[in-house]
Amino acid sequence: FSCALKLSMPLAVLSAMRECGSYHITVKGGKYLEALANADTIVFDKTGTLTHATPTVVQVVPFGTRTEDEVLQIAACLEEHYPHSMANAVVQAAAAKGIRHDEMHSEVQYVVAHGIASQIGGEKAVIGSQHFVFEDEGCCIPTSECGKFDALPPEYSHLYLAIGGVLAGVICIADPLREEAAEVLKQLRGLGIRKAVMMTGDSERTAAAIAKQVGVDRFFAEVLPEDKANFVQQAKAEGHTVVMIGDGINDSPALSAADIGIAINSGAAIAREIADVTIKADSLEELVALKAIANSLQKRVHANYRFVLTFNSALIALGALGILQPASSAMLHNLSTIGISLKSMTNLLPENKAPQLKA
Repeated sequence: FSCALKLSMPLAVLSAMRECGSYHITVKGGKYLEALANADTIVFDKTGTLTHATPTVVQVVPFGTRTEDEVLQIAACLEEHYPHSMANAVVQAAAAKGIRHDEMHSEVQYVVAHGIASQIGGEKAVIGSQHFVFEDEGCCIPTSECGKFDALPPEYSHLYLAIGGVLAGVICIADPLREEAAEVLKQLRGLGIRKAVMMTGDSERTAAAIAKQVGVDRFFAEVLPEDKANFVQQAKAEGHTVVMIGDGINDSPALSAADIGIAINSGAAIAREIADVTIKADSLEELVALKAIANSLQKRVHANYRFVLTFNSALIALGALGILQPASSAMLHNLSTIGISLKSMTNLLPENKAPQLKA
């Protein structure tokens, strides 16, 4: 029994990992494919995962006495210190309008998963999430402009800028949803995923709009890195096998906590280092290919095991009854070992059923 088992099983796993590579997927070990085959819960970070990570500024809403250009100038001055796709969008928007944003602030302080704080003209300036600006920093909205604030378009992500404890402007950023996201989630459900969750640092309104388009079962807004990790750990404690997909520093604790952490290749280096799997993410259909390969590998391993036990048990029985000579039994045993090993090296996904991904 041992010859065929020792050869076919590792070959099946190595072949599956090689096949993943043809879909721009890097798997760091066979045990992660086994875990993925059993996965029933998937957790998505929003920005850069369900969206394209190419955000653009579509609207600047000034508050108080400031103009749109002033808000964009100050925001770009602060955000140029932060290597994030949304920060880059603000800087690029200022450049496109020809707005210069020479240094006008003191040393900046980057607060992980929240935003940036500094001093401008002796007043504290903060830019970041709604939670950071209004709850952590205690900033307020000008009383006469509450209606304008409530009318902010929910389909966009929002960056809030406050100076001296008062809201100075909101930058609306379009972070387009991947066209294939809803269909990919539907296919993942067909492959065994029973629960899909989206987690984001965006506001409740923005998260709800995106979640509705994608079709996730549950979403969490304005979450911190530890919130993502805590949810993953809680789901595991309830008996679920959890996949976490993210691309940023903020996702690293959750990627580490999950049974299978999947990082986007274009994301933060620390996320790729921690993750068990990396995907190029030209298309989220790579996730479908990954799950399908993992499921097929599990079926192949079980089929190999059953064949090896059945075939070799039959050889032993026939030999004991004197029907097969030792030489014939040895030849059939060796031929079956070679055959099942060669079979284990073939692709798991039929070419006509494999997702058509970008080269």
